[in-house]
Amino acid sequence: MTASEPGRAETRTISVSAPPATVFDYLSDGRHLPEWAPGFAPAIEHEHGDVWRIPGEGEPRRVVVRTAKDHGVVDFVSADAPNRGLFTRVVPNLTGAELIFSLFFPGGADPAAVDAQMAVVDEELEAVREHVER
Repeated sequence: MTASEPGRAETRTISVSAPPATVFDYLSDGRHLPEWAPGFAPAIEHEHGDVWRIPGEGEPRRVVVRTAKDHGVVDFVSADAPNRGLFTRVVPNLTGAELIFSLFFPGGADPAAVDAQMAVVDEELEAVREHVER
């Protein structure tokens, strides 16, 4: 892939029976990340501002939670590579909210690896829905 060649985008959505503000508030609170994305963040520590640290073997990973409530934006991006991460949107969908997760993969990414990652994304969407619909 060249610097100007776009990667492959994969997007999943799920309808949630909760107001968009409720979904946004839950998703944008970094403390909840281990609840809905335990494979990515089995634990999380607040570093400062919108930066969170995910401890683990070796160096901890640092994630920035970028938000724009008026636009339903909650992005979880690498503090070291802000163009890499999970890009999410919470939008109204008539009686509740639609939660949209998008990931980007390099053009030559192994299709089986992409499918496996997107299966995890489907589980994460379900987990968010379960938590906010309670």
